[in-house]
Amino acid sequence: MSNDIAKEFIKESSSHVANINCALKVIKSSMLADFICVEDKGIVVTTNNVALGSDLQEIEKYIKNSLSSNADKVSSARIPQSKSYLKIVGIPFISEKTNSHIASDEIEEVLKNNHIFNNIVLASKPHVIKVSPKSDMAIIWINIWDT
Repeated sequence: MSNDIAKEFIKESSSHVANINCALKVIKSSMLADFICVEDKGIVVTTNNVALGSDLQEIEKYIKNSLSSNADKVSSARIPQSKSYLKIVGIPFISEKTNSHIASDEIEEVLKNNHIFNNIVLASKPHVIKVSPKSDMAIIWINIWDT
């Protein structure tokens, strides 16, 4: 999938997450999509559990239907190999240093200085998401390579 198509799809990521979750509910899956992001290989849908084959098929079907004119450019859905996701909650969304929203660079710096993350390689930039429009808390998603 081209980066342009993926970036166009991601513009409405919150509605896509809601629609994917509805589709998964219809097939009685206990899995939920948490968020969608664009990486160099295409669209990444992060879920709360490891996906079953039926879950992957449903997500792929939804994405192909959403990109109907470009459905032929959508590659098969697959589970990432040797990549883990870490969700960090309870982080202030506004940085004390800059008095603006927390940036992924700041998260990377904190991770480098924390002994828990020794020998951990980030697979992509951390994703900072505000919990809700009225909240001052953030959720940080980190993709790490398992070694």
